[in-house]
Amino acid sequence: MPTMEPAAWSKLHGAVTHFPIALMFVSAFCEGVSLLAGRAEWQRAFRAAGAITIVLGAMGSYLAVASGLIMTKGQIWGHGTMLRHHQFVWPAFALMTGLASWRVAKLRRTAQRPGPTYLGLMFIAAGLMGGVGYWGGELLNRG
Repeated sequence: MPTMEPAAWSKLHGAVTHFPIALMFVSAFCEGVSLLAGRAEWQRAFRAAGAITIVLGAMGSYLAVASGLIMTKGQIWGHGTMLRHHQFVWPAFALMTGLASWRVAKLRRTAQRPGPTYLGLMFIAAGLMGGVGYWGGELLNRG
């Protein structure tokens, strides 16, 4: 079985991490805008977009996490900048996949206004995802 060079894993990881990060922000944005949209059809449209983007982002996060674990040879914490990155990665990953599961379980009710617990967790997850991106960039700058 052929193996990938470490640099190739690094490039793959860098490429696939941007999608979950961006989709997390888009989902949080859509859920927030759905609260402000005046017309019911706009609210439903933004909630649907929020649901789709959180699910797609969560699906993509599995590839990002897998490539990161392969790249670091299974190191789940590390030290220094890697530790900071992983302190944001794991809770963001757990929240994003949990929120996506929540949305899939409640998909028939996307017309309903999202509850405060869901929204609170959504915005916490978006903040954590910002930390993931920041510390991931720091890893590149120091590497």
